[in-house]
Amino acid sequence: MSKIYVTGIGPGLYEHMTEAAKASLADADIIIGYKTYIDIIKDLINDKEVLSSGMRREIDRCEKALELAEEGKTICLVSSGDAGVYGMAGIMLEIAEAKKSTVEVVIVPGISAANAAASTLGAPLMHDYVVISLSDLLTDWAVIEKRLNCAGEGDFIIALYNPKSKGRPHNIEAAQEILLKYKAAETPVGIVRNAKRKDESYVITSLDKMKDADIDMFSMVIIGNSKTYITEDHLKMITPRGYVL
Repeated sequence: MSKIYVTGIGPGLYEHMTEAAKASLADADIIIGYKTYIDIIKDLINDKEVLSSGMRREIDRCEKALELAEEGKTICLVSSGDAGVYGMAGIMLEIAEAKKSTVEVVIVPGISAANAAASTLGAPLMHDYVVISLSDLLTDWAVIEKRLNCAGEGDFIIALYNPKSKGRPHNIEAAQEILLKYKAAETPVGIVRNAKRKDESYVITSLDKMKDADIDMFSMVIIGNSKTYITEDHLKMITPRGYVL
């Protein structure tokens, strides 16, 4: 029976990819994905047929995956991180539902960018947290502002996806301004670029200095809650769960 795997490849390195993700790549006749993600896993593809495309071609990739699967092919549609977290799982299922397709769609989870970055920073996500994308390509900025306000008021730890790009360089500054209404200026902030990839780097700073750090679309920004602190060596962030030591 034809099948589409929607696979989260995690950060992309082999050791951080699940066995289920590796198996889906091995089982597929054709692998489809955003060119950057295909390049990350090129050593795992071997002689498989590959269809790659650029940004903002998500619908095209899903429609092609469905077309090929309905011809009897087994497809692996790849996402970085977890396919169900700002990934391809939702749009693939929506398209299959809209077209009333009988093709089996299997979602294969992966390590999300937030979790990958958090492990590099130490243990910043040990209590309630939210993830918010600062990209307003598909979500109105007014909605993003509301979510930032609610997260700040609720003293949540906040993981920011898509924090800054050439097309929206000031969204991170706007987010900082909103969160400073609720969080102390010295609130720890960790910024991880290319989390769990070969060229990973990170800095730990504070909320009032966050916008001065080197941030781009390959960065994950994690902002602590009122209890989050930085270790004495300034290398890790810890959010206490509440245990009495």
